This record gives sequence, C-alpha cells and structure tokens, in this order.
Amino acid sequence: MNILLRNSMKWSIFISAATFFLACVFSVVSNVVLENADWSIGLAVVFILILIGVLFDMVGIASAAARETPLHAMAAKKVTGSKQAIRIVRNADRFSNFCNDVIGDISGVISGVASAIVVIKMVGAIEGYPWLEIAVSVVFTGIVSAMTVGFKALGKSVAIEYATDLVLFMGKLFYFLETRFGIRIFAGGRKKSQTGRREQSRAVRKNKPAQ
Repeated sequence: MNILLRNSMKWSIFISAATFFLACVFSVVSNVVLENADWSIGLAVVFILILIGVLFDMVGIASAAARETPLHAMAAKKVTGSKQAIRIVRNADRFSNFCNDVIGDISGVISGVASAIVVIKMVGAIEGYPWLEIAVSVVFTGIVSAMTVGFKALGKSVAIEYATDLVLFMGKLFYFLETRFGIRIFAGGRKKSQTGRREQSRAVRKNKPAQ
C-alpha cells in the first residue's frame, strides 16, 4: 500500500508539472496566433482546439475500455504495435489521465479563452450595433459549447465500440517513436498481483485435461 501511495504521489507531481508546462505552451501559442489574426483564423483555431480535445478524450477512454486478450493474440502473430498497445492497457490509468485530464482539459480551457478573443474581434468588426454584438457573443459561445459536448459524446461512443482498434493505433504510433527516435513510453508493463497469478494458476489447473 505504501509503494502504491508513493508511486501515485510521484505520478501526481510529474503530471502536475507536465500540465503546467503544456498549459503555458498552449496558451502562448494560441495568444501569438490570435493576437494579430483575423477572426476567421481565430475561429479555425478554436475548432482545432476542440478537435484535439475530442481526439485525446477518445483514446483515453479507449485505453480504459480495451482488454488485453485480443492484443495478446495480435502480439502472438507479431502485429506491429501490439506489444506497445498492451503496455498502454496495463497503464490505462496514467494514459487516460494524461489524455483526458491533461490534454483534454487544457484544450477545453484554451479553446474557451480563444473563443473569448474571437468574440471580441467579431464584435469589433460590427461595432455600432449593440443588439447584434450581444447576439454574436451569445450564439458563438453556445455553438462552441454545443460542439464540444456533442463531439465528445460521439467520441465516447466510438471509443468504447472500437477500443481495441484505437489502442492498437496508438500502439503503432508508440512503435514508430521507439524504432525511429528511441522514445520508449511505458517502458515496462505492470506486474500482476499475487492474487491475479494465483487465480491464473488455478484456471490453468482446472482446464488441464486429466492424464
């Protein structure tokens, strides 16, 4: 229990630092892009941020929903990325935490800030019509919120239905990073607990044919 707590604390500190760094990077990049850009460019940036959040939300959920059994079968057939996909499933708590909570939440926050900047630019373009300014602000905010929630709802359904395929796709991406750049993510799979090993041994003995 103490080991589990220490590992959780280490991961929490690491992911908090990573979140701070990535949030700063996202914020700086979006502000630089939007500062002197037209509102139409800002609109495109907002939609890209929403799409990033939805995609990462999908793969994060897929990692938690996927099962190892079909991936082990693929690994036995030497399917590219299957071993990396198994490591993703075994570390689903950390992987989904990064995808859903770090990238997903950062994208949501930054897209909200970017939406505010876009609204200001749009309102500035139609200055002099107070009722129209209010209408544009309300409608655009509603559209962004509806798109974010709607696409994430669709993404969750797709992620659960095609969890194995999505995790295998990420495994292939990890395989590419390992073979081309030497970047190894989730270096080792977590060991099974003693209880898990005992249950597996009992199942093997139970299914073993009588001599």
